[in-house]
Amino acid sequence: MGIFDSKKQYQACNTYYLKKYVDKKRITFIAITIILVIITISLILYYLVDTTFRMKNHKQLISQIEMYQKENIKDKKVKNEEVQEEKQEIKIPILTEVGKQNVKNIYNSETKRAFLTFDDGPSTNTKSILEILKQNKIKATFFVLGSQVEVFPETTNNMYKEGHYIANHGYSHKYNNIYQSPEQVLNEYNLCNQIVANTINVPEYNSHLFRFPGGSVGGKYYKIKNQAISILEQNNILYLDWNALTGDSEKTEPTAEYIMENLQKTTKDKNSVIILMHDSPAKQITVDTLQLVIDYLRNEGYEFKSFYEIIK
Repeated sequence: MGIFDSKKQYQACNTYYLKKYVDKKRITFIAITIILVIITISLILYYLVDTTFRMKNHKQLISQIEMYQKENIKDKKVKNEEVQEEKQEIKIPILTEVGKQNVKNIYNSETKRAFLTFDDGPSTNTKSILEILKQNKIKATFFVLGSQVEVFPETTNNMYKEGHYIANHGYSHKYNNIYQSPEQVLNEYNLCNQIVANTINVPEYNSHLFRFPGGSVGGKYYKIKNQAISILEQNNILYLDWNALTGDSEKTEPTAEYIMENLQKTTKDKNSVIILMHDSPAKQITVDTLQLVIDYLRNEGYEFKSFYEIIK
């Protein structure tokens, strides 16, 4: 009986300790599990908070970048508009006393310089003339007719945008109309000038430079022309003839040889040359020989000038 009771007691003790050990292990496992769960939840919360924070910062950064880009684009646009306005202002001739003296002394120069001038345009030939000038990086002067500007507004705009000087040749080019009186010469100038200003969308544009159809000297209208010069000057309008020409309007069908002979003869021994050519539908020869004219003048040492450099 005693031995049996001892065994029972021993087994009961073992069971107790075993149960206690198992419970301890279970508690440890549960505790570790809880800790892992807490850590996991903490990591998840940290990740969520961190992600939210990062996304917020990212959105703010994107917003700042977009704002910077918009401001940068706006600044560039403003600068471009300012540059365009400056270029626009440069293309508006402003007549000064220096400019008046420059035109008065246009035929005198210590260095060789050439001014290419085209009368009677714009026309169907102007586009080709502009292309040749662009290829040679030359700015020319176009003495336009108001009546032709009305027919070729886009071409007139191209002249202006490409930096050529748009001067004035009156509206009609009809001698019996333009030379009715000195005042009529001024009227023709003003009408042509207004049409040009409206066409290029520069209301304040005024070339201040007029070329009398047929030239300012001689002919049966000489007295009216002479009186008109005074009226033009009173209105800050200068007049300009030429001292060299190609003869492209002297014959019905002049040849290239004839053009070049005239050019060589009329530019000989001259430093400053204002060359008369014509931009009218019938003057295809002007287009065909323009590159020859340019090459000859360059070979003779002439530098091409614009009237933007004269009237300033």
